[in-house]
Amino acid sequence: MSEDYLKKKKILIADDEPGLLEMVVSFLKEEGFEQISTAATVEKAIQAVQSMPPDLAILDVMLPDGDGFSLMEKLQQIADFPTIFLTARGEDTDRLTGLGLGADDYLVKPFLPQELVFRVLAILRRTYKEEVSLVQLKNCQIDFDRAEIIKEQDVLSLTAKEYDLLNVLYRNAGRIVTIDALCEAVWGENPFGYENTLMAHIRRIRQKIEKFPSKPVSLITIKGLGYKLIVEGS
Repeated sequence: MSEDYLKKKKILIADDEPGLLEMVVSFLKEEGFEQISTAATVEKAIQAVQSMPPDLAILDVMLPDGDGFSLMEKLQQIADFPTIFLTARGEDTDRLTGLGLGADDYLVKPFLPQELVFRVLAILRRTYKEEVSLVQLKNCQIDFDRAEIIKEQDVLSLTAKEYDLLNVLYRNAGRIVTIDALCEAVWGENPFGYENTLMAHIRRIRQKIEKFPSKPVSLITIKGLGYKLIVEGS
């Protein structure tokens, strides 16, 4: 994945130290990051996320109107994105609290600016896959732009749900996606009762992408857990 693609991601920095904010923003821009917003308070950070959710947030633990831990919990209720804590509080209890809440990293001040860049890039690389149009599977290609399967001489259209399921599976290519995660991603926050519907969609997808649907090699069932999409060359 190219760093240029990653550096187009939106980053929110919440910190009440003007000098540090200026330094971090300046360094990230020098490194090629194009979309950076800042907030000096919990309230401003919440407003920023409500207006335009970022792809990654860098949060100070100590803010004038609250703390970064409670801020992260509030932001997670608005949108789902990775978080780095950037703070002067380096105690093990604080680090464990932050990571226990689901933060992706915890960097203690003072820090090397290049280290922050490396950590930001690592998290973005792990979280986001570069957008592609054609995805090569063993016996076909998925054309996400056209919502089609190209299989030998045939072009097969995908339904909206088939497209959504393949999109989630592709974004997690090579990894197990649980049944619950698939149902929630495609049918919403209350996916209870969709397991049989999911299985029916998986059968239809296999009819389109597999040479022998009863012996799948691209869309694999992981018994008792979920499914895994195998992409060629990944």
